[in-house]
Amino acid sequence: MDHPEIIHHGAREGVTGSCHQVWMDQTASLLIDCGAFQGEDEGQGGEGLTLDFTIDGVKALIVTHVHLDHVGRIPHLLAAGFEGPILCSEPSAQLLPIVLEDAFRLGISDDPEQLERYLKVVEQRTIALPYGNWFTLHETEGAHCKVRLQPAGHVLGSAYVELEMTGPDATAQRVVFSGDLGAPHSPLLPDLTPPERADLLILESTYGDRRHADREHRRERLQAVIERALQNQGTVLIPSFCIGRTQDLLYELEEILHEHELAGQDQTNSGPEVDWPHLPIILDSPLASRFTQVYKGLQGYWDESAQDRIKEGRKPLSFKQLITIDSHEEHQRIVQHLAETARPAIVIAGNGMCSGGRIVNYLKAMLGDARHDVVFVGYQAHGTPGRDILTHGPDGGYVMLDGERIDIRAAIERVEGYSAHADQADLVGFVTRMQAWPSHIRLIHGEPEAKQCLAGVLQARYRESGHEGSVHIP
Repeated sequence: MDHPEIIHHGAREGVTGSCHQVWMDQTASLLIDCGAFQGEDEGQGGEGLTLDFTIDGVKALIVTHVHLDHVGRIPHLLAAGFEGPILCSEPSAQLLPIVLEDAFRLGISDDPEQLERYLKVVEQRTIALPYGNWFTLHETEGAHCKVRLQPAGHVLGSAYVELEMTGPDATAQRVVFSGDLGAPHSPLLPDLTPPERADLLILESTYGDRRHADREHRRERLQAVIERALQNQGTVLIPSFCIGRTQDLLYELEEILHEHELAGQDQTNSGPEVDWPHLPIILDSPLASRFTQVYKGLQGYWDESAQDRIKEGRKPLSFKQLITIDSHEEHQRIVQHLAETARPAIVIAGNGMCSGGRIVNYLKAMLGDARHDVVFVGYQAHGTPGRDILTHGPDGGYVMLDGERIDIRAAIERVEGYSAHADQADLVGFVTRMQAWPSHIRLIHGEPEAKQCLAGVLQARYRESGHEGSVHIP
């Protein structure tokens, strides 16, 4: 049996806009993801959201996870007349409406009636699939296609997709789409287990050319950086994305606070100026707050250590020192108060690359004050304000925010190890830990150098082990 026809409508030349069309027979196909193009990839998709392909014959959409670069074009898919089901994991089914509501407001309309009708359609179309169970997608006399979702360890609800496809010759073929794979030692999420086998693997390569910093000790590094920053007697600003990264930070900050409580508020290890037990931790992102509430309701999908905390009576995502800011008026008051008083506090606000969201107001008000610190915990893409701050801040440079030049006097720090993506070793391990290695691998969702590097490493592993297999970059 030949491999099924697959067309990549995104994430082929870059890392965003994931959308892959798989033909189940000559007339029926399905989509794996329908994401928005972002950053430097936007030119590939008009304004990043438009569809540049016909949806004739598309019977279903499978969502690997709810990040915008995987679901951001769904409003346009529906507007184009797509009438099939939206299949995703059970956690993703709860997170998806929040993401799509935001995408609809930003990309199509903020009219309340339109939004309500749209969200009702999304709710009616979404089918939540439990992990690990096969579900029949397509069945005709000459073709059969089943799908199974497995936890991918990237964010809550993330999945890799297994397709069992049978053609007219009755030969079954296993096609696996990785989606975005997670790295080990993530707070809240169990580590992923690779599939038993794949005849064809469509593999992401975002970090195919690099290794992450040690993740097991990142909480200690986070604590050390924050404590060093708080010696300046100012506020620590942490730009963060709403899904995954924010919840990881809250989880690890709660652990730091818990350790200080167990130590009887002993400050000997953290310096005399840091008062962890009374330090306000401010979450200033309505969207992140909504996602955090959903995360709290999905504790059954947390890993064993996170569930143990719950059994101990702890609240990893809603501890007593956490202050949630919802309204714009509250936000403005907090920005003004912290800018004027420079009181010690930790602020987590969106978005993670400082290209929008409430973090921008904090930065405009506080970047020029040496008492404050900005701590980055995520990748800063080329051309974003976050990248400019990280690059030029340590040298006393400046950044443009909302068209305004802001001189950087605040301290700038970076904590490695918080990427939610698998690195090169994890991606190679996803392949080599299978019982039967894929006979064909296709690399997507990465910059050209990342794909080339990962392809070389995989080809070398195949040669060294004596396995037969090819690695292709479409």
